[in-house]
Amino acid sequence: MPALPRRTPLRFSTQTLLLQLAVVALVVLLSSAVHAWLTYERLGREAENQALTLARTVASDPEVRAGVQRISAGTGTPPPAQLLAGPLMAAAEGARTRTGALFVVITDETGLRLAHPDADRLGERVSTDPSEALSGREVTTRNTGTLGPSAGAKVPVFAPGSASVVGEVSVGYSTETIGQSLGRDIVPIALTAAGALLAGTLVSFLLRHRLRRLTLGLEPEEISTLVHDQVAVLQGVDDGVVGVAADGRISVFNAAARRMLDQPDLAGTPWAAAPVPAPLKALTLPDAAEGDAVEFLAGGRALVASARKALHGREDLGWVLMLRDRTELQQLTRQLDAVGTMSTALRAQRHEFANQLHTLAGFMSLGQHGQAREYLARLAATGPLKFPVDQAQLLQDPYLQAFLGAKGVEADERGVALRLGPETLVRGSVVEPQDVTTVLGNLIDNAVNAAVAGSAGDRWVEVEVLDGPGDDGGAGTLHIIVADSGDGLPADDVFAEGFTSSGRPARAGAGQGLGLALARQLARRRGGDVTVLERGTAGGPGAVFMAVLPGTIAGSGGDGPAANSEGDNDA
Repeated sequence: MPALPRRTPLRFSTQTLLLQLAVVALVVLLSSAVHAWLTYERLGREAENQALTLARTVASDPEVRAGVQRISAGTGTPPPAQLLAGPLMAAAEGARTRTGALFVVITDETGLRLAHPDADRLGERVSTDPSEALSGREVTTRNTGTLGPSAGAKVPVFAPGSASVVGEVSVGYSTETIGQSLGRDIVPIALTAAGALLAGTLVSFLLRHRLRRLTLGLEPEEISTLVHDQVAVLQGVDDGVVGVAADGRISVFNAAARRMLDQPDLAGTPWAAAPVPAPLKALTLPDAAEGDAVEFLAGGRALVASARKALHGREDLGWVLMLRDRTELQQLTRQLDAVGTMSTALRAQRHEFANQLHTLAGFMSLGQHGQAREYLARLAATGPLKFPVDQAQLLQDPYLQAFLGAKGVEADERGVALRLGPETLVRGSVVEPQDVTTVLGNLIDNAVNAAVAGSAGDRWVEVEVLDGPGDDGGAGTLHIIVADSGDGLPADDVFAEGFTSSGRPARAGAGQGLGLALARQLARRRGGDVTVLERGTAGGPGAVFMAVLPGTIAGSGGDGPAANSEGDNDA
């Protein structure tokens, strides 16, 4: 048996439209029915009141009162022929003809008809109960008699000059007449209902169009899935995501963006007034190139941001900005550069050591033992390896010795002499090598670049490193001073993002132009600072920078172990 074709479910917007149309139609029909019923009731009450007025008029006619009293006082009821030709019949038919009533009936005190539109019914008892009227009360009724359904009234007939009831007058108007009046009144009701239904249909179509536009044509299940996926992606990735809607308000600001920019959740804030760095806002300007990356500092972090236009079909949904944290990558790159520099220095020193061994082997093979001893004596006096940084023994920390030695080799290859200042003295050990490498490496690299670009014939960089005690007996403070032989600093702010001491302009995404700014923010985050002591002059000497890094060195200061042992030796 072939499988039946699967029915495609109606779209949510179509279901909503049909539901709205059904609700509108139901409301219009109910309103029309209620209005028609109220109109019918009003016409019925008007007919009853009209019948009551006519019955009162007939019952108060002196001739009717006298005629009914005369018949009621006599023995028996006159024959129908006599009643048909009598004054009561004439009065009743005259009133009925003038007013268009269905019937005007006059009875005696027992309920026998004395006047009736149908002559065959004269002398018979009425078909409806006359007891209330015969007891002296006026009543309105809606019932079905011998002439059909009617709305009418019953009024007692009193004897002339007396309060005794001698009969009653019953008047009725056909409900068919009421229906005809209702038929005339129902036309505007139907037109109003049709207009309301048409207006409701039009509004439903407009709402359906707006709903599809607001939901981008997506079904509720698709929207729910998108929301779950959005939350999972935005909160699960390490990259910062900032969404700017087409109306200029921030629509997405995930946890990674809040952490990187050090801001609370800015969702709903106008993008133009948001407290975010200016380079980030510049990515969404009309003249900005889509996809270009910009590097800037925020909250002590080196961030790279890029922006893309968000489109759905041809509809512009705004911008999506991606943030990536490059702080740890730059620090790792700095450390790898230092390791590479030290490796290069060790490789050169290994080559020099091999040459010295070959020289000794040559002396020994030639039997020149005396010259070999003299050569060894010279090596013992000067050291087996040539270290480009003099007085490195002032740095008791092996990490600083190796790092500055590597920087010395690197500077020497560029024709710059790296030397330690006379005030250098480090007796402790570095406990925060990553921060020290970032700050000290940036300052030395900038100084070497400045010395290479300077006009002085003697190119040098002088570094002074001094440790001091820490606060409350904690880790000590490392003081760093770096000077160079360059032509000094320009007049602008050297700590601004984008400043570079190299001869080439900073390249976006290459990590240039952020070194000094990052070093200062890192030092300030530790409670220290990086400042300019001297801006330098053209032709040299160049600029002098000072960095203070609290909590980066252990076993330092006047109360440290080295100081105590030195004091004992002095004693």
